[in-house]
Amino acid sequence: MTGETTDREAQLAAAQDALKAGDFAVGLRLAEQLLASDAGDAEALYMAAVAARYLEQFAAAARYLQSLHAASPEFGRAWQEGGHLARAQGRDKDAIQAYRRATQFNPALVASWRALAEMQSGAEAQTAAAQAQRIAGLPRELLAVTNHLHEGRPLKAEEICRHYLRQHPRDVEGMRLLAQIGLRLGILDDAEFLLESAVTFEPDNIQLRLDYIDVLRKRQKFAAAREQAEALYARDASNPLFQSHLAIECMQTGDYDRAFELFDAVLAQLPNDPATLTSKGHALKTTGQHEAAVDSYRAAFAVRPDHGDAYYALANLKTYQFSDPEMAAMREQVARPDLAFMDRVHLSFALGKVYEDRKEYEDSFRFYREGNDLKRSQARYSADAMSEELARQKEVCTGDLFAKHAGSGDPAPDPIFILGLPRAGSTLLEQILASHSQVDGTLELPNILALAHRLRGRKAGDNRYPQILHDLEGEQLAKFGADFIESTRIHRQGASFFIDKMPNNFRHIGLIHLVLPNAKIIDARRDPMDCCFSGFKQLFAEGQEFTYGLTEIGRYYSDYIGLMDHWDKVLPGKVLRVQHEDVLDDLEAQVRRMLDYLGLPFEQACLEFHKTDRAVRTASSEQVRKPINRSGQGAWVPFEPWLVDLKTSLGALA
Repeated sequence: MTGETTDREAQLAAAQDALKAGDFAVGLRLAEQLLASDAGDAEALYMAAVAARYLEQFAAAARYLQSLHAASPEFGRAWQEGGHLARAQGRDKDAIQAYRRATQFNPALVASWRALAEMQSGAEAQTAAAQAQRIAGLPRELLAVTNHLHEGRPLKAEEICRHYLRQHPRDVEGMRLLAQIGLRLGILDDAEFLLESAVTFEPDNIQLRLDYIDVLRKRQKFAAAREQAEALYARDASNPLFQSHLAIECMQTGDYDRAFELFDAVLAQLPNDPATLTSKGHALKTTGQHEAAVDSYRAAFAVRPDHGDAYYALANLKTYQFSDPEMAAMREQVARPDLAFMDRVHLSFALGKVYEDRKEYEDSFRFYREGNDLKRSQARYSADAMSEELARQKEVCTGDLFAKHAGSGDPAPDPIFILGLPRAGSTLLEQILASHSQVDGTLELPNILALAHRLRGRKAGDNRYPQILHDLEGEQLAKFGADFIESTRIHRQGASFFIDKMPNNFRHIGLIHLVLPNAKIIDARRDPMDCCFSGFKQLFAEGQEFTYGLTEIGRYYSDYIGLMDHWDKVLPGKVLRVQHEDVLDDLEAQVRRMLDYLGLPFEQACLEFHKTDRAVRTASSEQVRKPINRSGQGAWVPFEPWLVDLKTSLGALA
């Protein structure tokens, strides 16, 4: 620990002690000294706001909180302090809004729940009082775990939670919290096991069931998630919460007719619920009902003008033209200092697209950059760590490794892996091939990434993969391959072959070859500047943190090219490379080339891919329902003045 860090911690502790002792002037002075060296220090801003409120310096307290919301928009205690400040000034409506925001970001803030119970009436007051009572009854260890988890310290939360569960191994709230930590850290199999066990211990615990459904969906165990949602629905078929969860799980299993029935049932009870209107819009978009999707999204933000998700969903159609009043409304919302974090992110990306469509490129880039900067502030992505990870693949996955394991793995020829970078044209290739009678399109399946994660080791800091590949036996490799075939069966429709379109699988081609030696692999590649800038403009749901910065995405593309060159050397002929620009230049030649590689006869339907009626769940869903076009080619050129960092990180590739 550096001397500077030690001094800061000591000064923070002194300020906190002063506040506890009621010496608010001293606490404020100490906090201001810290802010003089770092104006964005969240803890110091929080303490300064608290001290200023107690000193009745309300304007100063509000300024500190505004800076704190800008630096840490999801810091729950900051919103709670905002509630206290508003209440002290007699602004009860603002106080209630702030307390609600506080409990949204940190549900362990008992003071906020108590305030909501006191300031509201009816069912809302009863719910808040029940939450306050529940939290007050939690063991202090689990209360600490909840606070650490929701204030961005998952490793500290994990340490305390594991220690508590060693002493109380059947405590379902402890198990639930450890599962939540696992979700934050990407350890999904452990989270699933914990929640499955907890549900067994307390089958009537609704929150456990909801969490369990969530983790099953994230693991793409859609049938199991739907089974759990059906069980909740069976308890009370009129409950809008249960209807909504079942609708979402029906979508995931492809039962869109039932999903629409359930969404309509929710809207019959809650006709203006923006979340349901948005979810229904997603389902309509996925099934190709473009105009109805647009209407549903517009209805969502008509009800809630700050509902960024609906604005972004419209922009993400890539075809919708926002009106001047809609654009003005978006600008008005994004200017609000109290706008929720993800609403600000969604609106920033949406405005980036609006200004791009209007050819106002400087404003467009500013909003794209602001959205990415916000997401990058939350991400734990390290370009250096990713470069090291991909370099290890080259060091470990040698020709000797593949010669040693020749003949191992599961011999199934079924899988077709389309991989590379997102926004490189992989959805187009999938739509083309899924138009063939012998090929099923599925999803971006997480199975290979989950296997790599499991091989890495279960504890934080474990890093046995890919070195462990040298130690695996043939039986293990065959089992891994067979497990992949079995676990992905739910996504198939009965064709001989199926596509896994997870782009990040390029990192694990060695693993894929060892467990499924007869699988086919297609590398979807696109011009570096087009591909990288398109990724920068796209807000991905998860898993693509490298896209949040121009330097980061350029480095990732360069590392990808280097690793693909390595796979070509150690596994010659294994990967078919399909250049997006070649598909645009001569569609039929590239279709025939892919089908020859797959050993499939030519079918005209592959050339008429845009007529294929199937659910498409990626950002390119609208584009692949149109004939081949060049609308995205060279889209980076008008933005060139602001892309110096991208060109620098790409180097010669640019």
